[in-house]
Amino acid sequence: MQRTKFGDMACSIARTLDVIGEPWSPLILRNVYVGITRFDELRQTLGISRKVLAERLKWLVENDVLVREEYSRHPPRFEYVLTPKGQELCDLLLVMVRWGDRWLAGETGPPVLYRHHACGEISHVELHCGSCGEPMRATDVDVIPGPGAE
Repeated sequence: MQRTKFGDMACSIARTLDVIGEPWSPLILRNVYVGITRFDELRQTLGISRKVLAERLKWLVENDVLVREEYSRHPPRFEYVLTPKGQELCDLLLVMVRWGDRWLAGETGPPVLYRHHACGEISHVELHCGSCGEPMRATDVDVIPGPGAE
């Protein structure tokens, strides 16, 4: 059975899922974002097999989400660093965190807190319109065909 080619669909959600739609990729990005950047550290903290981790890292590098940077020449060792494209995907993860904290954290509360650099406060992300700055939720928009629509 051949995998559906989500990247070929005329849909930004499908194209994004083509890059990070399987469960390990967002978790790898999360770990790299918080500073866990080396293969063995990633494998240990995620409890992922070497084979699956190697495949996921290769895919994320090929899709310009991560870049491999050498940190040791003898023996050669590499770490993974977010590209600008990968950093922007972490913004998406912060939206996922907000949803998970609201709906799934339970009585104990969220497992991680986020301090905003600009104000120093513990906070969460909010979606706002890029044009007017007003809050923007799914119920506040109409979906209309764009220039890339089929």
